[in-house]
Amino acid sequence: MISLMRMATTAALAALLPLSAPAAADDTVVAAAPTVLPIGVAVSSLPVADESRAGYVRTAFKHWNAGANPDDGCNTRQEVLISEAVGTPELGPRCTITGGIWSSYYDETAVTGASGLDIDHMVPLAEAWDSGASAWTAARREAYANDLGQPSSLVAVTARSNRSKSDQDPAEWLPPAAGALCRYGAEWTATKLRWGLTVDELEKDRLLDIAAGCSDQSVTFTPAL
Repeated sequence: MISLMRMATTAALAALLPLSAPAAADDTVVAAAPTVLPIGVAVSSLPVADESRAGYVRTAFKHWNAGANPDDGCNTRQEVLISEAVGTPELGPRCTITGGIWSSYYDETAVTGASGLDIDHMVPLAEAWDSGASAWTAARREAYANDLGQPSSLVAVTARSNRSKSDQDPAEWLPPAAGALCRYGAEWTATKLRWGLTVDELEKDRLLDIAAGCSDQSVTFTPAL
């Protein structure tokens, strides 16, 4: 089934994928028009390469920084919590967050209070390093680690589910909630496409398996240029 999907989507890629634009000289993330692809086409477009974690340290990705608005006193983590709350929290001095309700889609768990949440990098920092970020500048890695330009890049989830996932890719870990699978596969794929990251063979095969069962799912991403 995987090979058939690859054959069926190859011809569609050239028509659906946008032309690449050059990266900004200062590594800023430039806004671009979003691309929407069927999940099978999106996964098939991911380039395959061997991974290497040589030289990785978490501090290579500076986070959390001052976020989208450096003047509001909220860092990236706090801004994600505010944007994803399904029950509005109260904000105090220095963006202290109290109250609020969140829905952790990995495990379909409602969370009251921000202290029970982690902000997960959809594609973990170590996985990003393995997949191409080791060659980036420090500024681009910081932009990746604090990416507020695409909602799927950072997600508020229970600390339990985030720590279970750790730095594993979809060949090694998937969210425990059955209803989360299609969304997770799409958002993982969207993040890798947004940042031009590669996948390994097992990772791509698992994503193609997910895509085969999620034919109505689309992948939306905006290239980080």
